[in-house]
Amino acid sequence: MEDGGRNVYSLLADTALITHFAFVIFIIAGLLLTLLGGVLGWRWVRNPWFRFAHLGGIAVVIAQAWLGIVCPLTTLEMHWRGLAGQSTYDGSFIAHWLHRLLYFEAENWVFAVAYTLFGLCVLAAWLTFPPRNFRRTGR
Repeated sequence: MEDGGRNVYSLLADTALITHFAFVIFIIAGLLLTLLGGVLGWRWVRNPWFRFAHLGGIAVVIAQAWLGIVCPLTTLEMHWRGLAGQSTYDGSFIAHWLHRLLYFEAENWVFAVAYTLFGLCVLAAWLTFPPRNFRRTGR
């Protein structure tokens, strides 16, 4: 394969990794900001779109962990890294450092339990600082 094709796959792999990292930040920061905003009275943390996206996101993570499903973003990234001729965790500067932040070794059950506990915290935040109702428009 020519270098141009490999560069495209490398870029796609880095994009998948950055998207994965952004998702993780959304889940973690979403809970922290919800709790802080709930205490400080920030209205935006009760936005139902934000809260449903956040709850849905952690629900997907928990389901994947308990079912032993590898995150599709990880699968996609690894596929593209392979097509780029890179080893799974070798790659660009961005890939190297984001991998160090995202991936570490542990038994699958450890992640499932950790994600479940985090999800319970999200649920507790939902109950403590519930989202406001969706507003109807046009009526």
